[in-house]
Amino acid sequence: MDYLDHLEAEAISILREVAGQFEKPALLFSGGKDSITLVHLAKKAFRPGKFPFPLVHIDTGHNFPETIEFRDKLIADLGERLVVGLVQDAIDEGRAVEQKGKNASRNPLQTVTLLETIEKNQFDACIGGARRDEEKARAKERIFSVRDEFGQWDPKRQRPELWNIFNGRIQKGENVRVFPISNWTELDVWNYIKRENIEIPSLYFAHERDCILRNGQWMTADPSLNMDHEDQVVRKNVRFRTIGDMTCTAAVESDKDDIDGVIEEISSSRISERGARMDDKVSEAAMEDRKKGGYF
Repeated sequence: MDYLDHLEAEAISILREVAGQFEKPALLFSGGKDSITLVHLAKKAFRPGKFPFPLVHIDTGHNFPETIEFRDKLIADLGERLVVGLVQDAIDEGRAVEQKGKNASRNPLQTVTLLETIEKNQFDACIGGARRDEEKARAKERIFSVRDEFGQWDPKRQRPELWNIFNGRIQKGENVRVFPISNWTELDVWNYIKRENIEIPSLYFAHERDCILRNGQWMTADPSLNMDHEDQVVRKNVRFRTIGDMTCTAAVESDKDDIDGVIEEISSSRISERGARMDDKVSEAAMEDRKKGGYF
């Protein structure tokens, strides 16, 4: 078997394990390449039947328009159920406080809306596209990662997963985050997308875009970045390696406008894809701190 076949088979078995062990699972969908890959794997795992879970999108209100357009088209094509949690609702109702200043971002506020969405829908397992190669805190995760009744993650409570035996037993109020593509790398995902001919948002390929230079990185010129007279808008040829909230997701200069070019660029890159995420640069332990608070 090709190594991608092994990764695919493992991910499909994990998705089926979730369906078998949990009563109300959900698949967290960001509109990025990893969650799109999970949807493709779910089709292989459960078609011709319906998915045994809805797709859940936590919408910050500052998403790339291309992401929302792609999400809605995908849902229409799939015929599956979409649950949307709106960060704006949490802000309007006083459950989350929006940051101020030029570097303000709604990305941290996703945790509030995610935990509320989990509680409201009583999800006991949330499937996501996190991978161990992305960031050192995520390298500590098991494939079945237990969260307590407050949605918090304790790295010391990680369960052993010997011989790919996954323990989904939880107490009332707890839930499990599940990562079927934990063992994949960024390059694996791209090679799989190429092999399977999976459609992904145009953001991943080189295109001209109005940008501003913010903290040494190219950001989309958008009112959500609280721009002022110091921000000079420049037309750049860029693409995105990761897709998140516009206020924390930087672009990389590139002329790679097809999958082969992207794979070539990633293969020679010395910077991880999370290197383009401003929220990971807040502190050395930024991601781990957010995960302990309930972030995915």
